[in-house]
Amino acid sequence: MVTFTSQILMLLLLLLSSIIFNKGVSTCNEKDQRTLLIFKKGIIDHFGRLSTWSSEEDCCVWKGVQCDNNTGRVTKLDLSPPYEEKTYNSLEGEINFVFLELEFLNYVDLRENEFDMIRIQPIHYNVTYASKLRYLDLSWNAYDIHIDNIHRVSELSSLKYLNLNGVDLHKETDWLQVFSMFPSLLELYLKDCNLNYISPSLKYMNITSLETLDLSLNNFNFELPKGLFNLTKDISYLDFSSSKIHGELPLSLSNLVNLTYLDLSYNQLKGSIPSWIGQLSNLQHIDFSYNMFLGSIPSTLGNLSSLVSLYIGSNFFSGVISEKTFSKLLNLKDLDLSNSTFASHFDPKWNPPFQLNRLSLANTKQISNFPSWIYTQKSLQVLDLSNVGISSTDGNKFLSFAGRISNLRLSNNSISGDISNVTLNSSYIAIDRNNFTGELPHISPKAELIDLSYNSFSGSIPRDWDNMKYLIDINLWSNRLAGEALIHLSNLKRLRVINLGKNQFSGMIPINLPQKLQVIILRDNQFEGNIPAQVFNLSSLFHLDLAHNNLSGSIPQSVYNMTPMIIGTINYIAGFRLNLFTKGEEYEFESYILRQTIDLSANNLYGEIPLELFRLIQVQTINLSHNNLSGTIPEMIKGMKNLESLDLSNNKFSGEIPQSMTFLTFLSFLNLSYNDFIGRIPVGTQLQSFDASSYNGNRELCGAPLKKCVIEEDPTRTNPSMENEEDDDSLRESLYLGLGVGFAAGFWGICGLLFLVSKWRHMFLDRMTDKLYVTLMAKKNCSHKT
Repeated sequence: MVTFTSQILMLLLLLLSSIIFNKGVSTCNEKDQRTLLIFKKGIIDHFGRLSTWSSEEDCCVWKGVQCDNNTGRVTKLDLSPPYEEKTYNSLEGEINFVFLELEFLNYVDLRENEFDMIRIQPIHYNVTYASKLRYLDLSWNAYDIHIDNIHRVSELSSLKYLNLNGVDLHKETDWLQVFSMFPSLLELYLKDCNLNYISPSLKYMNITSLETLDLSLNNFNFELPKGLFNLTKDISYLDFSSSKIHGELPLSLSNLVNLTYLDLSYNQLKGSIPSWIGQLSNLQHIDFSYNMFLGSIPSTLGNLSSLVSLYIGSNFFSGVISEKTFSKLLNLKDLDLSNSTFASHFDPKWNPPFQLNRLSLANTKQISNFPSWIYTQKSLQVLDLSNVGISSTDGNKFLSFAGRISNLRLSNNSISGDISNVTLNSSYIAIDRNNFTGELPHISPKAELIDLSYNSFSGSIPRDWDNMKYLIDINLWSNRLAGEALIHLSNLKRLRVINLGKNQFSGMIPINLPQKLQVIILRDNQFEGNIPAQVFNLSSLFHLDLAHNNLSGSIPQSVYNMTPMIIGTINYIAGFRLNLFTKGEEYEFESYILRQTIDLSANNLYGEIPLELFRLIQVQTINLSHNNLSGTIPEMIKGMKNLESLDLSNNKFSGEIPQSMTFLTFLSFLNLSYNDFIGRIPVGTQLQSFDASSYNGNRELCGAPLKKCVIEEDPTRTNPSMENEEDDDSLRESLYLGLGVGFAAGFWGICGLLFLVSKWRHMFLDRMTDKLYVTLMAKKNCSHKT
């Protein structure tokens, strides 16, 4: 009996577990599956992300699809790529709004793919649409993706979140009216949508539920209508940054009393900041930077006790700022007053009520002594005091404080001292253009960017720098450093920029340089030995400057694999400024200004230029001057159509300058002087635009702008074979003319003598008569015989 009862209980438990298990298994609705397969037809899937989307599989287990556990109806469609796949596994093709026929769908995320078309079908009244859709994100797909019928989207009455960032809406002139038709919309993102129109007569924007509005990176290019800010008072997030708006701040902005985030940066707004800004007591983030605001900061700004971030730099503010300006900002974390002309009057003993994470006073030029109140900021992570005129610090106190800042920028001041015993625990270090001396400081292994250029550091690179495995960019330009620097840097696998120029570094260039290098600047040092062929096989390299060293041997003949110099694509992470030499002069470029350069000048190189170098058709600057190179310039140089600067001076090049160089239409600097070039300088607009100094020192070179060639030719002729034919014709004509004149002169000379001397005349006529008689008799006898 007990056994029977236990068996019954076991069966009941199995039945119950089966019911529970089956309840969690959803079977896809057939209509939903057909709809999804239609949606899939427009998608190009190179990487098999939708490989599970098959009619043979339940659509509820397809990747990116989620169903209701009870009904099997599709409720969620998420095809946004995982973070690690965003760059490589993007879907392409079209977004077909047929997914709106999934009537229980409430969430769609298709962001960050490469879709280039949005297809919206006309309404079919016999079809039930996704009336429950609350979340729709189509942002950041192909750059030219656009919607031609935005009105269809406005029918999604339950929508609460809509993100169309990066979708081109420039044809939509009534976009405001369309988005005002969403009764439940809470968040609207229209960043970088190429919007360019807001009706100047707009008096009210009827989006009663809206809390977040992002209209940044658009092309409005006009004053904002006053009614634009007559929004619901519930709005808390407003971003108009980089949208080309101008004019003054409209009073209607003061109605947004619940506003917590306000970003109007990078526009052309002018006038003063009105005092009513202090009424927006919930504001936590203000960014008015990079506008044309002027006047003084209103005292009411200091009443915003909830303020966390204040960015008002890069304007034309004047007046005085002091501790009173910030005395009530208890929650302030980020403060940016850079590029301003404020007069700073802070009490040296002031102890601020806040603890900053980020402070920028760059380019204010109002500070000679390091501000003592900054020492109180124990949480400071980012400090930018570049170009503020600091010349005096508190010695060890300053060095100890600076050592713990994770992002330290003190460029272009007059700070002096020996910091060789300091450890900088920073990931970003820019202390260039100061007067630091002694050996290099110790630097944390977490450092990513280091700029110590334009100081007076001496000694060699510390051994512990070998451990900086995160280092991306290092700039030691113009110091007094020596030793074999590249030994310490060659194993740093993430390194992209090495700038060691203008020091006394020595040794050979190793063959195992970091493979991600994009910029190598070793100019003006004492490096020696051959240039390793591996340098020309660095696939990301676009700037190579080895000038003014003691390098010898020939330029490597190997295959050059420097992709940016062949196809022009550069994936460069902007870091510090670069010192570039081009067109015979030194320039200092911002890091985002990229120039494909090869400079091997002023070494001891010999031999011919490898033809591989002339296949680098994207190169803009080539300088091989002051070496012992020989050979000729090949005709294939004409393929380097982006070349702007070419210096081959002071070598032993020979032969003629190829006619193909006239195809280098961007060439604005040329120096071929002091070689052994011969013949005529090719005729062309480009080559004749340079003065004689570009060609001096080539004794057998002639033609404009040098002296005329011995046999002057028509400068419009460019075909040598035609020139030879024309020369032959001229010679033939001269010969025939000479023969004709000689014959005429000889004939009339003899006739004249016969006429004047009677004895010769009778002798000539008698002989001619006899000869004529003999000839006639001979012909007569011949005719009788026949």
